[in-house]
Amino acid sequence: MLILLHVIIAITSVLHTTYLYFYPSKAKLYTAYAFVSLTLVSGTYLVLVTRTHILQACVSGLVYIGIISLGIVSARNKLTLATNKADN
Repeated sequence: MLILLHVIIAITSVLHTTYLYFYPSKAKLYTAYAFVSLTLVSGTYLVLVTRTHILQACVSGLVYIGIISLGIVSARNKLTLATNKADN
């Protein structure tokens, strides 16, 4: 059951980050951070409880974090540019 929840959180995180990129806002950034945290916590718990191979989990986690981080940083940059443009 926890594996299903973990996968749903991760997929939702990817979808939310994609939405965040196209429509950036501060509140959506905080939601994206929460999704990343939930994914990391549930993934860590799964590795500890199921005693899976840590290398496999870490590689998958690093790929996930890399993709999501790229999306979040890009959205933050777009939000900053939009905010600066609105101030001028």
